[in-house]
Amino acid sequence: MRAVQLEKYNKNSEVHVNNIDIPEIKSNEVLVKVAYAAINPLENLIITGSVKLIQNYKMPVTLGNELTGIITEIGNKVTDYQIGDKIYTRLPIDKIGAFADYVAIETSAIAKLPNNLNLKTGAAVPLTGLTAYQAITEELQAESGKTLFIPGGSGSFGQMAVPIAKYLGLKVIVSGSPRLREQFISKGVDQYIDYKSENYWETLSNMDYVIDTLGGNEFDKELSVMKTGGTIVSLINAPNKHFAEKNDFSTLKKILFTVAGKKFDKKAKQKAIDYRFIFVRSDGEQLKELSKIIEKDNIIPDIDNQVFTISEIDKALDYTFNHHTNGKVLLKVDETQGDI
Repeated sequence: MRAVQLEKYNKNSEVHVNNIDIPEIKSNEVLVKVAYAAINPLENLIITGSVKLIQNYKMPVTLGNELTGIITEIGNKVTDYQIGDKIYTRLPIDKIGAFADYVAIETSAIAKLPNNLNLKTGAAVPLTGLTAYQAITEELQAESGKTLFIPGGSGSFGQMAVPIAKYLGLKVIVSGSPRLREQFISKGVDQYIDYKSENYWETLSNMDYVIDTLGGNEFDKELSVMKTGGTIVSLINAPNKHFAEKNDFSTLKKILFTVAGKKFDKKAKQKAIDYRFIFVRSDGEQLKELSKIIEKDNIIPDIDNQVFTISEIDKALDYTFNHHTNGKVLLKVDETQGDI
């Protein structure tokens, strides 16, 4: 089968399409014929080695973190799924490989495709959906009725995070591109700040929660709009001591992450704010909860018009990492498959 593989960490997005064996499944796994796989900024972080302290991959590694597909084989201990089921997944961090014709996946990492999504739209959900769900319910432990602010939230993350947050009872404020204002108003956002004409740090105050999608340069401004006792979780800043302890990393990694996140922990603590960092993990049970939200509110993620094939992987990575996209960029892995 074809597989897009990284053979060494590099800064040039250098990957190779190799022919490898179709994986054999274990008793608790299913074999999935991949229909679509999404390309995320996370792929760039993996290729460059930027997250190797969190997960250092043995080379060569097949890339790709989220996918939709159809089950073609089931392990002898699998009871919840059948051959022919359509599924979606954020693959386990230590066992990625969505950019391939087939992948073996533990059933604990998958969920059946929501009824309102097809194999194409479903591929854009698992990673951002689980990131939002875990950030809101686990890191922020957000309480219904309180206010969440997402600066820079008009991208693919915000498109999933806003309806999830609204479903969980939060008031949601987003800053982002003016051209996406109406789209986010339709998603239920309570306030939309056009970053080109308005500075959120001059407008907002007393935010209970912030999800940072912009990084270190915005951190002080984000803290300035928060109330004492609030919580900020970052998708992009440095991991910290809390992150290392939560994930039960080695003593060495705990030391390294404590040092890496010290600046952010210190700044937050000075304002009596709790700083968290998230690196989304696979969780099939949470995906099933997400499916309920997606079906109830008919959430359909935006897909970029540019859809690539495995043979076009170099163009696909360049487009995703270096150009303005309008929704998730997908690889159509099974070129014979429709979007059903």
